[in-house]
Amino acid sequence: MTETLAQRRVLLVIGGGIAAYKALDLIRRLRERGASVCPVLTAGAQEFVTPLAAAALAGERAHTDLFDRASEAEIGHIKLARQADAVVVAPATANLMARMAGGHAADLATTILLATTLPILIAPAMNVQMWAHPATRRNRAVLEGDGVRIVGPNAGRMAEPESGPGRMAEPNEIADALERMLGAPAGDRPLAGRRVLVTSGPTHEPIDPVRYIANRSSGRQGHAIAAAAAAAGAAVTLVSGPVAIPDPPGVAVVRVETARQMLAAVEAALPADIAVFAAAVADWRPEQEAGSKKIKKDGTGPAPMPLVENPDILATVARRPSGRPPLVVGFAAETDAVVEHARTKIARKGCDLIVANDVSAEGGVMGGVDNTVHLIGRDGAVETWPRLGKDEVARRLVAHLAALLAG
Repeated sequence: MTETLAQRRVLLVIGGGIAAYKALDLIRRLRERGASVCPVLTAGAQEFVTPLAAAALAGERAHTDLFDRASEAEIGHIKLARQADAVVVAPATANLMARMAGGHAADLATTILLATTLPILIAPAMNVQMWAHPATRRNRAVLEGDGVRIVGPNAGRMAEPESGPGRMAEPNEIADALERMLGAPAGDRPLAGRRVLVTSGPTHEPIDPVRYIANRSSGRQGHAIAAAAAAAGAAVTLVSGPVAIPDPPGVAVVRVETARQMLAAVEAALPADIAVFAAAVADWRPEQEAGSKKIKKDGTGPAPMPLVENPDILATVARRPSGRPPLVVGFAAETDAVVEHARTKIARKGCDLIVANDVSAEGGVMGGVDNTVHLIGRDGAVETWPRLGKDEVARRLVAHLAALLAG
């Protein structure tokens, strides 16, 4: 039994896919770790597993019907949505993910998911083509933007004669992800007592009141790093440019717009033990300050717009004569020669580690939900990670930084 799930209550929503059989094993694995499990089965799930089987393994009633007279006399779906520590959806079918992303409440499961304020973990499971479909990718992005955590899917053989990503994560993998989401025991919080500073998102450099220079950064990776550092026990300050995603839980957020505002907020947040500069800061801004009136076309073509260089936030902090964080980490978003450019950047900036990634259009990283990163140290050594969800990249990076700091 692990301390993290001991005495925790898990609401398990079982979706209607062949992987529902694994949900029965998941109930056993969660109970082995000390959790109590309340099963909720969709109508589709009951085509694959029975409420009786789920109830027998959970040791308590399985819920199936939104219009159950006994339960709904006391507004049972709201009680279920509140009286737990977390919600796990396994398997999360393409249909169930779509209904969650759309905010539908057509049955007991989706009504609970719409009514709950609990942390939610989903384990997708579907055909490889359904997982790759643009609609599913959009729904995944919406759910992650809403704060839903995702584990899997894994690659492998499907029920039909196909293979690829789409297999539901194994029960122990889901239980491990749930433990990470709920927070590790104090002894496993490697950044307890540490201060971490993270920058995230783009900056907007105004041209006039309605136009600005910016980039396609969504802030997902920086926000995920801030959340992972907080889960590892750190006191985290997140300096964020304009983004359309929620603030990570347990993090102090400072919102800025321009590069100069971001630098001022970073300097105000020091000292820190670790500073991670994941923001995609605009390199240039208009030389002339934006006025209060929109620039109008006059029929003579575009007016010249001289640019000046923005402050280099990473280099400014990395080369501070005093008060420099012990560990300064930069990001290098490149479209070609990723590792080579990153090696040049680490020498030029003076930081301790560069996290480099390919943001060319083919990679789909900028604004997307996955990332493939290369860690480059001062000695030029490179560690390349496989393509991972940005949450998993964040968790691995935070564990790596905690080990470096301890060393």
